[in-house]
Amino acid sequence: MDLLLLMLAVLLPPLGVFFAVGLGTHFWINVILTLLGYVPGIIHALWVILSFS
Repeated sequence: MDLLLLMLAVLLPPLGVFFAVGLGTHFWINVILTLLGYVPGIIHALWVILSFS
């Protein structure tokens, strides 16, 4: 399951965060970071998935 979440974090960062922690603060932070720049969204998604899973 973690491998699938990590692949989602690279392809669609908000979706990976959503499946890891749900529709909360981390999801919205990741949406904003992804809109500001794709790489910050990926970094945040990887951090969330690896620290909360």
